[in-house]
Amino acid sequence: MSIRVTKFGGTSLASAEQFRKVKDIIMSHPDRRYVVASAPGKRFSEDIKVTDLLNSSFRLAASGEDFHPVLQKIHDRFFDILTELEILDFPLDEEIEIIAAHLGTSPNADYLASRGEYLNSKILARFLGYTFVDPAGLILFDDNGNLDSTATRNKLGSRLSEVERAVVAGFYGSYYDGTVKTFSRGGSDITGSLVAMSVKADIYENWTDVSGMLAADPRIVEDPAPIEYISYQELRELSYMGASVLHEDAVFPVRESGIPINIRNTNRPEDPGTMIMAKLKPEMSRNTVTGIAGKKGFSIIQIEKALMNNEIGYVAKLLGILAKYEISFDHVPTGIDTVSVVVDTDTLQPVKREVIHEIFTELEPDTLFVENGISLIAVVGLGMIRTKGVAARTLKAISDADINIRMLDQGSSELNIILGVNDNDYEKAIRSIYHELWS
Repeated sequence: MSIRVTKFGGTSLASAEQFRKVKDIIMSHPDRRYVVASAPGKRFSEDIKVTDLLNSSFRLAASGEDFHPVLQKIHDRFFDILTELEILDFPLDEEIEIIAAHLGTSPNADYLASRGEYLNSKILARFLGYTFVDPAGLILFDDNGNLDSTATRNKLGSRLSEVERAVVAGFYGSYYDGTVKTFSRGGSDITGSLVAMSVKADIYENWTDVSGMLAADPRIVEDPAPIEYISYQELRELSYMGASVLHEDAVFPVRESGIPINIRNTNRPEDPGTMIMAKLKPEMSRNTVTGIAGKKGFSIIQIEKALMNNEIGYVAKLLGILAKYEISFDHVPTGIDTVSVVVDTDTLQPVKREVIHEIFTELEPDTLFVENGISLIAVVGLGMIRTKGVAARTLKAISDADINIRMLDQGSSELNIILGVNDNDYEKAIRSIYHELWS
């Protein structure tokens, strides 16, 4: 029998109504044997996520304030779900009492944050008739808080091989001593990927509230084209620019195992969503460019020095200064006597004066200035490698929109084109490029 691992996000499990949709999806295919669940998300725009309530209860307890009103709200959220699903014998009061006892002693932030996934997964397992599997002791972290992938694969794989169908709580695991350790926000995606890797799944389905990825941000471009197929490589490029609906770290376990990911919409299960694969067949690429994405908030450090090209290690010394102040760089366009480094503005600002002083002291540039308010835009697509004129059309779109390009970089792989524009031209540039390349 094939194996499909299905992960459902917070909006997919925010209410009893959503639970029923999830059950219909799972039961519609016999291969959906292992399910990963998130904590209840927002039911409506003004609602509060259960994880946020749990974090609030921790802060109150840690400061010696009364956490019981917030804990009551958490109780009520789960009580409403259980009542509507007619699961009346679930020991909710006892579970909430355990949380209250923890809050009243020496509360641990990760433990509290994980209880939404823990309780929601227990309820979903009961609703489905599946086995509940607690990832604590199975998804393992070392003493430095780093995931132990090998131990996790062995422990988790061994446990799940003992059960035919299971619900695994997302978002957390534990240290070797059993202390709960959470992933960052969106970590249930990582849990789903680890489960898929551990059971050697044929496919990892990530169910959320959107029908896959779109070629551009719908808040900027009206009705952008859906992305049916995308490679892991393209996903990585677009994810870095904030375009992905999938937690970035969730890609690596399944990528290493060669498992495809299918991003699907719980509220529109008939939509095929986006398929993420290691390699795409030629017929899967319907457009030369797969997607366009971008981010604001960058600065350009621009340096000019005569005969820079004769000075061995000049750029390496510059990057070494940035590394000293824990500033990572995004791009380093160079000329014979010039070099520009694109960095995150928020990271640079607190140490800007020290960095500039050290660059002048160590590198003695003829000129140096820093320009803020830069946006980066990535045009990404494997199809660009075999198609002429993509860069020309991209630059034409920017020129026709009367936008000044502050930086241009295309890697040797020709997978992407990176443009730098002023922040106030960002949305206009995205729209102009999209309409040129997808028209």
